Amino acid sequence: MNTYSAKASEIEKKWVLIDAEGVVLGRLASRVANILRGKTKTTYTPHMDCGDNVIIINAGKIHLTGKKLTDKVYYWHTGYPGGIKERTAGKILDGDHPERVVTKAIERMIPRGPLGRQQMKNLRVYAGAEHGHDAQKPEVLDLASWNPKNKREA
Repeated sequence: MNTYSAKASEIEKKWVLIDAEGVVLGRLASRVANILRGKTKTTYTPHMDCGDNVIIINAGKIHLTGKKLTDKVYYWHTGYPGGIKERTAGKILDGDHPERVVTKAIERMIPRGPLGRQQMKNLRVYAGAEHGHDAQKPEVLDLASWNPKNKREA
């Protein structure tokens, strides 16, 4: 018996819509990373981009457990000496681009490299409830109802 390996012509991508309002960030990110990689499909092939396209709405209303809102820090460097910068997750969620917290969490669960970058292009994250992908007829995936731990109130 031979191991199945999908060809590029055999891969079928669908669109998935996820509402992130009140959903715990890590639980959302791990599930979306598996969908982007294609691990939820029986035709999963490790070296091919066989995952689905994912649309996440209400990313600004994501929930962080514990004291992560104040203690979780994102660092970056400007490239100049002494140029280390930091910002907490709470400040990012209150800022202009709260969807970056969700994007970064998912990005860190995808392998680095050319295939990971290609898979991340299949992710669209929106801070509000509006998205411009109605023409793709996305299938709604309700993560909050799968497990009581997935959804928390603020």
